Amino acid sequence: MTMPLTMEWTITTEGKEKRVQEKENTFTLTLQGYQVFPLEQELHVYRYSQDEHVGKAQVKELHWAKGKTTITYQLISLYSVN
Repeated sequence: MTMPLTMEWTITTEGKEKRVQEKENTFTLTLQGYQVFPLEQELHVYRYSQDEHVGKAQVKELHWAKGKTTITYQLISLYSVN
């Protein structure tokens, strides 16, 4: 059985991110399909794929389960709150 996989170099939230209360500037995001993100590297964060990036973040954790990818990332810098 094969597992389709996509390598991602940006984080696009589409407003679906959830704040992790225990950790400062940390969020989780669940995406459809299996995706790989570089860990501990600065990535651009986008609200939507056609928008300009709103900040930079580092992916701290990556989990795959039941056809979904969940990442935990920490914002390093934020350019705009809207």
